Amino acid sequence: MNRLFPPIEPFRTHSVTVSQGHRLYVEECGRVDGLPVVFVHGGPGAGCETYHRQFFNPEIYRIILFDQRGCGRSLPHAELVGNNTQDLVMDMETIRIMLGIERWIVFGGSWGSTLGLIYAETHPSRVLGLILRGIFLCRPRDINWFYQEGASCLLPDYWQDYLQPIPAAEHDHLVDAYYRRLTGDDELARMAAAKAWSLWEGRASTLLPRASVVGHFSNPFTALSLARIECHYFMHSSFLESDQILRDAARLHGIPGVIVHGRYDLVCPVEQAWALHKVWPQSRLQIIPDAGHSATEEGIVDALVAATGQFALRFG
Repeated sequence: MNRLFPPIEPFRTHSVTVSQGHRLYVEECGRVDGLPVVFVHGGPGAGCETYHRQFFNPEIYRIILFDQRGCGRSLPHAELVGNNTQDLVMDMETIRIMLGIERWIVFGGSWGSTLGLIYAETHPSRVLGLILRGIFLCRPRDINWFYQEGASCLLPDYWQDYLQPIPAAEHDHLVDAYYRRLTGDDELARMAAAKAWSLWEGRASTLLPRASVVGHFSNPFTALSLARIECHYFMHSSFLESDQILRDAARLHGIPGVIVHGRYDLVCPVEQAWALHKVWPQSRLQIIPDAGHSATEEGIVDALVAATGQFALRFG
C-alpha cells in the first residue's frame, strides 16, 4: 500500500495580491525544476494542511499549494466580498503565470475537485492531467443531500448537533438559516453556527471516527472560514450555472484523469463520481471499497499517491 511521502517544507513562499483586497498565500515545495502540480484544497474555505504536500514525490514534482480567498494563511480571513468561483479560477491563472508555468497537473478533492474541474473546463490547454478525489458537482441536489435531508438519516445523532443552533421553525431551509447567523452581527451566534456547521462535516468525512479530522474541523479559525465561505457559495448556487460541470465536460476531452472516490462517502455520494466518469471518457474511476470522504482514508491515500506516481512517469 502506498503511503504519504515524508514531511517537507516549502523552498519558497509568496504573498499574491489579487482583486477586491484579497492576498493569497502560495508556497512551492519539492523540486525547483520539477513537474508542476497545483494542489486545490476543499471547502471552499478549508485551507491547505501540511500533509497535503506529501502526496507527491518531492524529487520529481514542483508542488504548488495555495490557500483560496478568505482561508488558511490568505487574507482577509473569512472574507466573503470578492469571493466566488470565477475569481478563484482567475486566481489559479494568476498563480500559474506568476510562477512561469506553461501547463500543470491539477490535483483536488471535494470542493477542490469542483474548482479543479471548472478551471480545466475554462483553461483546458493549461492542464496536463487531473487527479480528483471525492467528486463534488455542487448541484442543488448535492447541497440538499448533505445540508438538508439525506446524510441526516444515516448520522441522526450528529445531525442533532448540526440542528442545535437553528430554531425548529427554520429547519425547512437550513442553509438559509445558517447563512443569516454566519453573516449576522451577533458574534457568539456566528461562532456557534460556524462550529456546528464545520463539526457536522468533520464527523461525516471518515468511514470510522478519526479524532485528527474532527479536531481540524473543530478548530475555531478553520471553522469560521469554512462555514462562512461554504454557506456563502451554497447560497449563491456555488456561482455556477445549472449542472455546469457535466454540461461542459466535453471541454475535458483529451485531458487524462484519475477519479478516486470512497464507496461510503456521505459528504459527496459516489453517484457524483459515476456521473462525471460517464461523460469524461479519458477518466479512470477508482471506487475505494472501505473509505468515506476524507483524503486521510488509507485506501484513498494509496490510490492518490499511486496516481501521482503514474502521472510522474507519463509527464515527468
